[in-house]
Amino acid sequence: KGGVGKTNIVTNLAIALARQGIRVLVLDGDLGLANVDLLLGIAPQFDLQDVILGDRRIEDIVIEGPDGIRILPASSGVEELANLDEYRTEILLRSLASLEDEVDLILIDTPSGIGTHATSLTQAADQILVITTPEPTSFSDAYAMIKVLSRRPLKSTPCLVVNQADSEEQAIAVAKRVQTVAKRFLNL
Repeated sequence: KGGVGKTNIVTNLAIALARQGIRVLVLDGDLGLANVDLLLGIAPQFDLQDVILGDRRIEDIVIEGPDGIRILPASSGVEELANLDEYRTEILLRSLASLEDEVDLILIDTPSGIGTHATSLTQAADQILVITTPEPTSFSDAYAMIKVLSRRPLKSTPCLVVNQADSEEQAIAVAKRVQTVAKRFLNL
């Protein structure tokens, strides 16, 4: 769901890992409404639109951010990229292989929703963090994403992060609520 803090969590996690000596690459997977670069105060000259259109190689658009994290910036306001099909998403993910020797970890900031683009990017991950807040619409959407993902082959069971909770107790209550429903209806 939009507004739960996915981008903030991804960028802060990337910086924290980089400070521990881990070489991190952040892929701004929200190809139509990119905001990782904006959040970090970076203005990229090129972005994933240039790669997808064949004007640049993926290596050409990587930019350095705070604490040495690397960023693959995306475009904002480009409808064609927001609706990238599974084939082009797969090509994009395969092109990341050329960067594997330069990084230890790739974090993907996926777009909101359960559309093909979001689920394809999520499915490609070794580990999945589904971000929610204590708002009922948020944890309902988090469960919907888990449900959609559970119908696809995954490398691991999704983990839940409760963001913006007023207390640890509130976060635990939300997590238990989602966990109970996922266990009952999805056997997760």
